Amino acid sequence: MFEEKLEALSQVMAEHMAMPFPPGFRGLDIEDQDMVMLDADSYGYALGVLNGPLDEQRGEGLIRLTAVFEKVLPAIDDEYAARYYMHVRDMAVLAAEGETLREK
Repeated sequence: MFEEKLEALSQVMAEHMAMPFPPGFRGLDIEDQDMVMLDADSYGYALGVLNGPLDEQRGEGLIRLTAVFEKVLPAIDDEYAARYYMHVRDMAVLAAEGETLREK
């Protein structure tokens, strides 16, 4: 199960890298979140899980990050950007699930 989760995470990360960043979202804050940093942090945590395990502080940061999407996603009114950030959220959630499985 753990290996399958990491394989899925790797696939989602590759898909993410092929997606262009949403136009107009550089330098944009939504719900007090810098959208570039939200993207970069999500990818960074996912990469950390692939190379893992995460230390306790980074593990907690990943969990906090996944919660941010609950506020941010409903506030995005651009169709492509909403799809893009749902994909980013999925990547962060997969990373968190993978890290949880690693701990067991």
